[in-house]
Amino acid sequence: MAKLIILGTSNAIPDEEHENTHMVLVGNERTVLIDCVSNPTLRLKKAGVDFNGLTDLILTHFHPDHVSGVPLLLMNMWLMGRRHPLNIYGLHYTLDRIEDLMGFYSWSEWPDFFPVVFYRLPEGSKTAVLECDEFSISSSSVCHMIPAIGLRMEFKSSGRSLAYSCDTEACHGVEQMAAGVDILIHEASGGSHGHSSAAQAGKTAQAAGAGSLYLIHYPTGIYTKPGLVEEARQHFSGPVALAQDFMTFDLG
Repeated sequence: MAKLIILGTSNAIPDEEHENTHMVLVGNERTVLIDCVSNPTLRLKKAGVDFNGLTDLILTHFHPDHVSGVPLLLMNMWLMGRRHPLNIYGLHYTLDRIEDLMGFYSWSEWPDFFPVVFYRLPEGSKTAVLECDEFSISSSSVCHMIPAIGLRMEFKSSGRSLAYSCDTEACHGVEQMAAGVDILIHEASGGSHGHSSAAQAGKTAQAAGAGSLYLIHYPTGIYTKPGLVEEARQHFSGPVALAQDFMTFDLG
């Protein structure tokens, strides 16, 4: 049965209870990490996910609070003896910079390194990312400070669907991407350049006709802003909740 595990829910400044926003989709055939921060080995272990079982990595955009763990992920896989390929998906803008970053570590000189396959996605809407027997994933461009994508996931056995906004201002592209989904996971950093408030997340969920709304990428620790759920509820008629680290959605 496919499930999505939230590995982190904080915006760029995490605290002891909230890691930077990232998540993992676990199926029978594929395990897909969505963004990669902190120390992936430890975070996945705590979530009960086989680190070496990762098949795919999707990077939404090239900001440190979303990609800082990539060098550790690749190095730890190599040191732990991985031999099978890892697929990495992202926009040209993102993957070009990931390759540049790894070049500073001279990863081409690491002996017996396992295959890494880059899949560069075009900007636009409803771009096919990957598909397997259990689910399909597509990407759509969103409105952030740099090129970024949100994701939509369709689960074949249950007919359920889920969308993740990624970091974005309120925009029609997210509404289109999330149209009719059962679950919308939407950022709530605050209404500013490249980001959305909880109220804007609620408006987007209502316009998209989403079944439920989970707020993510919200301020934590000393920057915690109370009342985010109530703020979103003023604009969305469905259930609203704050996503929490290690929250699990069963989607099969």
